[in-house]
Amino acid sequence: MSKIEISNDTRVIRHRTPARISHWMLVICFFMTMFTGVAFFFPDFAWLTEILGTPQIARAIHPFTGILMFFAFIYLALLYWDHNIPEKNDIRWAKGVVEVLKGNEHAVADNGKYNLGQKMLFWTLNLAMVTVLVTGIIMWRQYFSHYFSIPVLRIAILLHSASAFMLFTGILVHIYMAFWVKGSIRGIVEGWVTVRWAKKHHPRWYREEVLSKLEEDLLNEQSGKKVGKTKVLFKGFGK
Repeated sequence: MSKIEISNDTRVIRHRTPARISHWMLVICFFMTMFTGVAFFFPDFAWLTEILGTPQIARAIHPFTGILMFFAFIYLALLYWDHNIPEKNDIRWAKGVVEVLKGNEHAVADNGKYNLGQKMLFWTLNLAMVTVLVTGIIMWRQYFSHYFSIPVLRIAILLHSASAFMLFTGILVHIYMAFWVKGSIRGIVEGWVTVRWAKKHHPRWYREEVLSKLEEDLLNEQSGKKVGKTKVLFKGFGK
């Protein structure tokens, strides 16, 4: 295949439509579950239940939004788990974390689709999400709690609270980092990033997973051929 010149402003797909839909479904369910959970745990925040109408409605909805949140998360986890496996190259990121915080990540690490910080957050959220689900089921008074002893329920409440706090903290970090790294929000809202962004923040992902497919897509486009199913060239919102 002949090489072609690729502009740094060329748009490439970062997250496809199913992943973006699942992500925003997760966001909605997370905040609904979080607001009701905080209201139950801290009486001073009981007014949060009014977002859903009444405390009774909030209590009924809380476990169901939690389950929807879990399945939306698991879909994303299964989709991206192979990109979040720690590897030797991550050591460079860890050693250069000060430079990363200064915004010079590209100078110290050759990241794949996700860097070490994102991988650590990924596995932390996995642990928290599974713990929240299991303990939540044990505590679910309407259906399951009567099958368990009081000591088990007390442990479940403690673990549920701790893992929910871990989940909440992790999501806050995720949100902050998404705004901190300019261009990341666009990747999960519209699905695309520029070649310049990919080269700077995730150069190995660009070289190994994007570049060859992008060249093929651009050649097909120039010759009037239909871009294949494995396309990485972004041609429009939702595609």
